[in-house]
Amino acid sequence: MYWCVGASYHRRPREENRRALRNQTAGDTPPGLLAFDGEKPVGWCRLYPRSGLPWLEKAPWFVRVDDSPVWSIPCFYVHHRHRRQGVMSELIEAALNAARLAGAPAVEAYPIDTTIPGSTRNTFPGVASAFIRAGFKEVARHTAARPILRYSLAR
Repeated sequence: MYWCVGASYHRRPREENRRALRNQTAGDTPPGLLAFDGEKPVGWCRLYPRSGLPWLEKAPWFVRVDDSPVWSIPCFYVHHRHRRQGVMSELIEAALNAARLAGAPAVEAYPIDTTIPGSTRNTFPGVASAFIRAGFKEVARHTAARPILRYSLAR
């Protein structure tokens, strides 16, 4: 819920965040995708129209590149036992397919560029290298370690 409410996410009661996420799952657009290892969920990524992520719309380091109605992949969770096994890359590919099916013109991401000295180790937004391998291109960079990457779904 961080990308919807910003830092207040950390100050709100957990149940309020859970309730807000449950409300999103009841809407027309699911809030993300799950990755499974057999029957066990091992990862998740948020995939949502950028316009539905209010905090992202306000963040100065993620100022919109243009007025295209892009969808966003702003965060991931991968269970610690399944990290470094390609789960994030699989979620990126699945998100591109889901956004294409939903009619999105493009998908944006706001990952950490781990090649920048001093970049955070908190890689919940994903790592730039995984998106670049998937074909995303840098379209802006308002702060050193946080590029805005975009994948065009236009035919």
